[in-house]
Amino acid sequence: MSTDRQAARRAEERERLCAAAVRALTGDAALHYRDGRLCRGYRPLPLNAPHLRTDREADDFASLRGAADGAALRLIRSDASLHRRLCPPDPLARLVFELLEQLRCETQTPPGMPGVVQNLRHRFAAWSRAFYRSGLIDGHLGILLYTVAQMGWSRLTGEPVLEETEGLIEATRAAIAPALGVPLAGLRRHRADQEAFAVHALDIARRVSEMIQAARAGQAQEDADDADDAQAARAAFSLWLGSDDDEYKEMGIAATGESRVLEASGTGYRAYTTRYDEEVRPAARIRRGLLHEYREKLDARIAAQGINVSRLAQALKAALANPERDGWSFGEEHGRIDGRRLAQLVASPNERRLFRLERRTLVADCAVSFLIDCSGSMKAHIEPVATLIDVLARALDQAGVTSEVLGFTTAAWNGGRARLDWLARGRPRHPGRLNEASHLIFKDASTSWRRARGDIAALFKADIFREGVDGEAVEWACARLVARPTARRILIVVSDGSPMDSATAQANDAFYLDSHLKEVVARHEAAGDVEVLGLGVGLDLSPYYRRSLALDLSTGPDMKVFGEIVGWMSGRFRLSRQNSI
Repeated sequence: MSTDRQAARRAEERERLCAAAVRALTGDAALHYRDGRLCRGYRPLPLNAPHLRTDREADDFASLRGAADGAALRLIRSDASLHRRLCPPDPLARLVFELLEQLRCETQTPPGMPGVVQNLRHRFAAWSRAFYRSGLIDGHLGILLYTVAQMGWSRLTGEPVLEETEGLIEATRAAIAPALGVPLAGLRRHRADQEAFAVHALDIARRVSEMIQAARAGQAQEDADDADDAQAARAAFSLWLGSDDDEYKEMGIAATGESRVLEASGTGYRAYTTRYDEEVRPAARIRRGLLHEYREKLDARIAAQGINVSRLAQALKAALANPERDGWSFGEEHGRIDGRRLAQLVASPNERRLFRLERRTLVADCAVSFLIDCSGSMKAHIEPVATLIDVLARALDQAGVTSEVLGFTTAAWNGGRARLDWLARGRPRHPGRLNEASHLIFKDASTSWRRARGDIAALFKADIFREGVDGEAVEWACARLVARPTARRILIVVSDGSPMDSATAQANDAFYLDSHLKEVVARHEAAGDVEVLGLGVGLDLSPYYRRSLALDLSTGPDMKVFGEIVGWMSGRFRLSRQNSI
């Protein structure tokens, strides 16, 4: 097993242990970690404090446990509705107020749990050192906010400030102590009463915000460049003290629910009839001249994006390939002694090329399938999506990775012939899926990108976009992947919304197809035969896919977007938003 995969396994195991600790402290069985974020069910929880942010691969286990314990205490010791009502509108004041509320909760540890106290202390100290070493403390605004954080933590917990930075913050602490001394004392007195505590926390937050605004105004009058530096420092500090769910505010999350019909069914999900289902190649239904126009249109979009496909192929190969033994390299100056050259050593004592090295090469024993939602709403996004998929398929081909480009839709609107059959039989209750499923093949695994490039352009065919039965399509695509003799199989579902077929929803309930999609994804995750990933087009698909990535493709995919996708596919989710190819 590769080193990267072993590290990912260890990170997942530590997340499971932290999730178990959170559930034990809160009594909430729905809590779990997903890619470093604490979630309830499918929805990430907004835990807005800097030291609750962790890197599951870089931080030690004690820091992860401390962040988990802090998150659990916030959930059980803070009234969320009261906190939202009291939270100040000013962004700077809100950052400080959120931090102080988190620190208050961390003082309310259950009795008889010294390990929790130790974990919390370790985590805050680790965050403090990381912030100090990041260089953000060097500016006036950085050191002011850092000092406030240290003073608040020390006053609430009774612990001394971090010894490593005590000398550095002493002057700032002495300067602001007269203004903050009284409310800081109030924090400690009322740490067990959230509403009374908030009075003093709001006072501190307001005063700190005024100090920062005054400092920024003074710098603006003295030197415009200094003001720009101050703004940069404030923006940088916001990365540490900002809301943990900022990236989720930009894009909505897919709305979903549980199907009562499916839960009550003794036989599970079913299709009323599969008689009219089809598996087609859309390119075969388009005249050659029109298909050529589609391909020219797609090529023009790709050229306009300025994408370096060769560079992308190298990144994909590094992310998806594993090193495998490929014989020996002889005549080396270090390594294992080559017994066949000992006679040469006797004849030439100064000869150094007597060793051999094991030669390894990267082998991409992997298959990747793209399953594109061809429902009606995706028609508006199909140009950037086609660009994205075509470039990825071409780069995977260059990297030696097998790929497929598939799609799914329905052969008719509002049920088609399947619904007519149902009506003719007297409308039996809860018929299951009630439409003609249509599975599309734009490129199969045995066809190279060069030979399939014209077929991929068939994504521009407008009349293929109807409705979507996602669960059955995922099952179909997974079955195709499982048939491939590869060590690793990845299915990337590209969609902009929830499963939707009007006839099925009307005859069963609104979440019949949703629940089936979740069942299918969960089954393959448990089996481990296929890695099912959800690529959301302007929408967060995490309610359906544990590994999901939401992208804004309104300006088309560029190299930064492809960098995110490569990191996401390889499993480096937390880093993918910061590193591009």
